[in-house]
Amino acid sequence: MSTGLQLWRHGRLATMTSGVPWGWVDDGALLCRGDTLAWVGPEAELPAALARFGTPAEEQDLQGQVVTPGLIDAHTHLVYGGHRAREFELRLQGASYEEIARAGGGIRSTVAATRAASDADLLAGALARAHALLGEGVTTIEIKSGYGLSLDHEARCLRAARRVGEALPMTVRTTSLAAHALPPEYEGRADDYIDAVCSWLPQWHAEGLVDAVDGFCERIAFSPAQIERVFQAARALGLPVKLHAEQLSDSGGAALAARHEALSADHLEFLGADGIAAMVASGTVAMLLPGAYYFLRETTLPPIAALRAAGVPMAIATDHNPGTSPTLSLLLMLNMACTLFRLAPEEALAGVTRHAAQALGLGASHGQLRAGFRADFALWDVDHPNELAYRFGHNPCHGVVSGGQAVTLAR
Repeated sequence: MSTGLQLWRHGRLATMTSGVPWGWVDDGALLCRGDTLAWVGPEAELPAALARFGTPAEEQDLQGQVVTPGLIDAHTHLVYGGHRAREFELRLQGASYEEIARAGGGIRSTVAATRAASDADLLAGALARAHALLGEGVTTIEIKSGYGLSLDHEARCLRAARRVGEALPMTVRTTSLAAHALPPEYEGRADDYIDAVCSWLPQWHAEGLVDAVDGFCERIAFSPAQIERVFQAARALGLPVKLHAEQLSDSGGAALAARHEALSADHLEFLGADGIAAMVASGTVAMLLPGAYYFLRETTLPPIAALRAAGVPMAIATDHNPGTSPTLSLLLMLNMACTLFRLAPEEALAGVTRHAAQALGLGASHGQLRAGFRADFALWDVDHPNELAYRFGHNPCHGVVSGGQAVTLAR
């Protein structure tokens, strides 16, 4: 009788569990039952594990490859139409992000392109982007809406995000970011638009389209008071929240997010001591987005040392979007997190595994190689996991296992 067990053995495991650096197991094995890890440990302890669980139906020899949890990109905007290459040129000529936005560019230009795109085109674009991430060992992603900015168009984007999770061997969490920018039809009526967003959330929630709710709290977007109304509507539905906060100024967004026990506060270049203290109290994850920092040529660094000293978990994500971080390489973000933000390589890998899972509310099931967690892992042709942050422009991902099933990667 089949045990339904699968065994991967002789891997060098970066389990990313606490206790030893990297959660390192020099010669390790993984037993999977279905989509779950049944046992993870040293090869020397495998006979006792097999005596307990039985003989595996399948066995793979990893031949010393480095194994990490499947990577997690916990902040993306994968569903949209068009691109904003022209704005990139304008910024190089001296225009600021805020000047472009106030002149009708920025998010609004992507909203126009997204509304004009067909459902098929939105899905095709999102699938292509998700495929690129999967090829770098990413097995879990968050996809935000935020480029429809109406009841129907936001729903189209959220449905496309759900379909990505149905089509690909990835865990997809969807986030409503309707409070991203003011659409042109609500010009001069920001409070009315926030009222509309609050009225739309129950409909999307009833359709099963939303796992969390986000907002953009900034002087070019929405005030803390306006975002608070969105958060109250989300929490009334039992939905967790997160926030684009302190990217361009200290607006008190991180403290607002923490008051609502947000999963994460994201960007945080202008985060102050009060915001850090609030995040400590609430357990909110600091989501660092070095791609946007780099692309916008920002000069104010997030307060990494203060976050580290306070024990705030730090996650890292691509923030893939057409305007401020058009990257599809989470591995590049590891390098940027180290070179630009001065994270250690182990901190960076924790930022796209254990801490990224926490930022999605998946900390009890994803982001570590340990018994009872989802059997998501990536195989790497490297000598040590520190190479994942060290190299850039290089993809050493040799294989991906998602939910206990090997994934065929396009090369």
